[in-house]
Formats: sequence, C-alpha cells, structure tokens
Amino acid sequence: MAAKPKTDFETALAELEKLVERLEHGELPLDDALRTFEQGVALTRQCQSALKAAQQKVEILLRRNGEPAPEPFNEPAGAAEAVGAD
Repeated sequence: MAAKPKTDFETALAELEKLVERLEHGELPLDDALRTFEQGVALTRQCQSALKAAQQKVEILLRRNGEPAPEPFNEPAGAAEAVGAD
C-alpha cells in the first residue's frame, strides 16, 4: 500500500473540523469515535508542523531582508496546556 500524500494545511484543517463536528454529536460507536479521534490527532500534528514551517520561513525571510527578528509570542499562562501542546 503506497503512502498517502500529505494534504495542504487548508485541506487538513477542513478535515479536522469535520472530524470534530462528528465527535461533538456523540452518536458514533466507541470504535468509530476512537478512530476518528486518532485521525484528528494526526491532522492536528500535521497542521502544527505546517504552521511551524511557515513561521520558520517568515523568520528566515525577515532575517534575509535585514529586518528585525520577530519577537516570540507570549501566550497567556496555561494556554499551551489547554490546546494539548506537545
């Protein structure tokens, strides 16, 4: 079986939103809910990777152009834990 090609960020995010909607209805059998949750975790990681890569590209472009380096975003205390940050 060939590896599934990675989808772009927007497609992955749309799929993730659909999975969340299915899970929120709470009408899935346990096995289906677990599979759906597992897919959601994979899509979340894929989206996080895409966002991190985009951030790194922006930082590189800013450094190349002699612009000041961006300052890190300071999340409110506990925000990272709330979204399940690794």
